[in-house]
Amino acid sequence: MIMILKKYKYLFSFFVIFSIVTITAFYFVLKPNKKLPIYNPSDVNTELVDSTIQYVANNHRIADFKFTNQNGKTITQKDYEGKIYVADFFFTSCKTICPKMTNNMAWLQEQLKNNNKVLLLSHSVTPDIDTVEVLKNYANAKGVIDTKWNLVTGDKKDIYYIARKSYLAVKTGKPEELYDMVHTENFVLVDSKRRVRGFYDGTNLDEPTEKGVKNVKQLLEDILWLCENDN
Repeated sequence: MIMILKKYKYLFSFFVIFSIVTITAFYFVLKPNKKLPIYNPSDVNTELVDSTIQYVANNHRIADFKFTNQNGKTITQKDYEGKIYVADFFFTSCKTICPKMTNNMAWLQEQLKNNNKVLLLSHSVTPDIDTVEVLKNYANAKGVIDTKWNLVTGDKKDIYYIARKSYLAVKTGKPEELYDMVHTENFVLVDSKRRVRGFYDGTNLDEPTEKGVKNVKQLLEDILWLCENDN
């Protein structure tokens, strides 16, 4: 037996190496390559997009912005430059979907608190009520880390503008009120080039979802993937 093994050792070695190479090749061929789409206004439900940009099919970016956060600090796109971030729209007195959304955003904050590539950004849709003081109290109650997560207020027209023309995430309210907004449960994933990369159900941490809808744990997976593949 030993003599046979010695006689054919090169042949055996060849087959072992060939098998390893073949199995590895099949693994990489059959393994699906993860990709995240880049969303433009024409890709999104028209209810969530301002009519003036619904035709835009390429090169959509989050517009420049200027708001005030829970500490009275002016927050602009410069504070998010080169960062991956998650944006949403809420109001502090909301008793329906907002508590779940805020709790899930706080969960994301906990998972990402040591990841300096990622930030969070929550816009109040009732800025006349959600003053800096109100946002600060809300932030304290929810355990917001100031360096990781900004809760912002500002001019309602500016918030409406960025919600519907940049983040593609807010419905209109009463037709006769141009700047009346109905916020959705959407968490919006934005890459370091200010492109929209995904929409997620911010009320759903880890429950199964409908086809095409992702929950917050899936959002975390996509964030971590984007941290390694943001190009």
